[in-house]
Amino acid sequence: MPLAFYFTNDGFTPEKYAQANSKLDAAGVSAPKGRTLHIATESEGAIQVFDVWESQADFDAFGPVLMPILNELGVGLNPPIVAEVRNIIQG
Repeated sequence: MPLAFYFTNDGFTPEKYAQANSKLDAAGVSAPKGRTLHIATESEGAIQVFDVWESQADFDAFGPVLMPILNELGVGLNPPIVAEVRNIIQG
């Protein structure tokens, strides 16, 4: 069953989000295996991320690439909210 991950990390500004995306693109992992949906929102100058992954294993495999980038940018990492996806309706 797919899993949804909702992240609200400290200090994740739109500028840092753009830098993180550039670094992921340079590493060749801007569209990692198993991630089926990525939504970034901004509220009060902070980026929140909502992702849907095919499995926990796919999500875990992305961590060793993503985490050093976020640490380098000084993003304070908070534990995500994780839930099983029951339905996605587009449109």
